[in-house]
Parts: sequence; structure tokens; C-alpha cells
Amino acid sequence: MRQRSLIAITAALAAGALTLTACGSRDDDGGGSDSGNGGGTTVVIGVDAPLTGDLSALGLGIKNSVDLAAKIANKEKTVDGITFKVESLDDQGQPSVGQQNATKFVANDDVLGVVGPLNSSVGESMQKVFDSAKLVEVSPANTNPALSQGVDWQTKKVRPYKSYFRTATTDAIQGPFAAEYVYNDSKKRKAFIIDDKKTYGAGLAATFTEAFKKLGGQVVGTEHINPDTKDFNAVATKVKNSGADVVYYGGEYPQAGPLSKQIKAAGAKIPLVGGDGIYSADFIKLAGAGGTGDLATSVGAPVEELPSAKEFVANYKAEGYKEAYEAYGGYSYDSAWAIIEAVKKVVDDNDGKLPDDARSKVVDAMQNVSFDGVTGKVSFDEFGDATNKQLTVYAVENGDWGSVKSGTYNG
Repeated sequence: MRQRSLIAITAALAAGALTLTACGSRDDDGGGSDSGNGGGTTVVIGVDAPLTGDLSALGLGIKNSVDLAAKIANKEKTVDGITFKVESLDDQGQPSVGQQNATKFVANDDVLGVVGPLNSSVGESMQKVFDSAKLVEVSPANTNPALSQGVDWQTKKVRPYKSYFRTATTDAIQGPFAAEYVYNDSKKRKAFIIDDKKTYGAGLAATFTEAFKKLGGQVVGTEHINPDTKDFNAVATKVKNSGADVVYYGGEYPQAGPLSKQIKAAGAKIPLVGGDGIYSADFIKLAGAGGTGDLATSVGAPVEELPSAKEFVANYKAEGYKEAYEAYGGYSYDSAWAIIEAVKKVVDDNDGKLPDDARSKVVDAMQNVSFDGVTGKVSFDEFGDATNKQLTVYAVENGDWGSVKSGTYNG
């Protein structure tokens, strides 16, 4: 039970029934159906992710992993007298919908933390809403550096929102990490850069480009695609005519898969490389047989290979979720667990019950959260960013993603 030696850190809390507070509601029926806590106060952990549409494979993995964390916490009575409940909202990968969802979470006094979203552009739209309400947000997947370090992060880092945290490392590291692998390990020298014009994709492509050039690589072409289309033949022809020996794509798998397929069909038998946004089984389905050799970087080490993740993988399977935990499962579990740890600290510090200002206290407690999680050591720096900077390169081999190299980028 290595991983939940993490769970078994429950301290004895002050005895007595918990009172109803402004945040958290008393269960009249003696506990929720999945609680196992036998009553007390219900704390809601919100989940915002794309639960329908092109990116739903990743979104459902996030939702299920948070659900698992809540169930484990309730079963283990991690916070005595507190039952954790998960409420999920579908942002459809759209910033405007994400902002509406943020407002809904804020309006529910029982919500003391939100896990999500997947997309950096959606995260951008939610931050101010959460911060104004002093409601903590922990993203398992946002990687754009500006969300935590400000728009001028390359020259002057300033944390814009105190309530925003993430367990995934940023593209300030992911882009250069991919560039180093492409240049030093794959020995590619001529890159064609494509992005989808969105916050995540354009930012990732920019950090890759800068690092690739610095290493001595040549950018032989750039292109921006419309993410609403699946016809990339014109771009594929440009790639073929450019003489590129690698394509770097900043974006997500619904476009990356068809893009890879059409580039190969145009006669450019070169690998497409992307970030964590393409690291999904659905990319391989969309890219087809020609996708063999394509590469993706993703946050952290492979979950299946981490001793700390064995119990997560087993518990996820035992719970019988229909969908895979995908690229962000471990990070989503750890994001939810960070909220649980912060709630525990707030309750411990208030004689075993939630204070009236629980939300702001949870934000304060989150800054000092530290535990051994599914993905390794979980803690946050002064910007709310993950202190775990590890990344992995994956390659499509025999119809599946296989890990090739793990490490970090030190600049």
C-alpha cells in the first residue's frame, strides 16, 4: 500500500458532530452512497473538462480519476467527518463554456476546490472567476506558462492569480525538452512548424521553435491551421515541398491524427512530433498505419512504470470505469488529492470542522501541500506550478504509444 501510505495520514480530529457551515452541507441521510464516512459534512470537488466532443477521451479520464480519489478518501476516512462528493461539468473544450461552468461552481457553497480544465485556453477564461471567489483551482493538464507566471513570463514572472495551481509541468519546459530530443536523439535538422492558433498549441510551438533554433536546427516552414477542419492537404503539400525532415505540431489529437496521415499521403514520410495534447490512443486511430514513428511528449514519467502509481492503476481498474485514465489520469488524481489534503489541513486547524471562510483557507493551505502522489512528489512553487518537472517522449510503435525517454529540461 505504498501509494496510500499517502492516504493513511489521517490524524485524529476533535470528536463531536460537525456543524453546518457556509461551505459544506450536513448529510441528513448519514452519508452519500459512495462515502463510507457515516455522515458529517459534504465537501464538493468540482471537475471541469471536455466530457463530450473530440477531446472527451482525455476529459473522461480526468473525471474518472478525480472520482476515484474522492472514493478512496471517503473509504479511508482521510478527513474525519468529511464526505467528498464530485460534481462534473462539461466545458466542451470551449473557453466561454468553461467560464460559465466556473460561475456555476462558485455559486455552489459546498464546492471547496475544482480540478481542471484540460485546455489552457479554457483555464485562462476561468481563472479570474475562481480567484475573485477565493476558490482553488488545480489543473492536471494546463501547460501554458502565462497562466501561472503572467503574459510576460519569459522576461518577468508575476503570478496573476493566487487560487490557480497545476500538477502538470509547463510548455516552458515541454517545448525545449521536445526540441532537444528531436535535435540530439532523432538527429533532425529541418523542422516544419504547425499550430492550431489556440493558447496551448501556439505557445507550445513557440517554445519548441526557439529551442530548436538555439540548438542549430532550421525552421523551413510555418503554418497555422483551422482546428475546425480536417482537410490539411494544402499544408501537407507545403510540408512535402519544404524538404523538412520533421514536423512539429502545437495542438491536440483530433487535428494531429488526420494531419499526420495527410502529410504521409502527400509523400513526406517524416515523423510528426507533438506535445501532451496528442498523447492519446485516439491519435493513433486517426493517424492510421502511417503514424508509426510519430512522437509525443507528455508530462511526468509513464504512470504504468511508476511504483507509486501501481495502486492507482489497480484501483482504477477495480472501479470498472468504462474509459481509460488516459494521459492525465495520475495528474487528475493528484490534483484532487491536493484539494483533499488542503481541506484536511483547514479542518485540522479549526478543531475538526470547516470554518466559515473555508474557501480562502483552502487556497492558503494549497500553497504548502506536499505529499507522495501517483505521479511522484506533489508540491507547488511560488507560482502555483508543479515542482515535479519530469517529462517523457513517447513513440507510436505497433499501434500503441511506447515510452522512449524520460527526463527534464534544465535550460
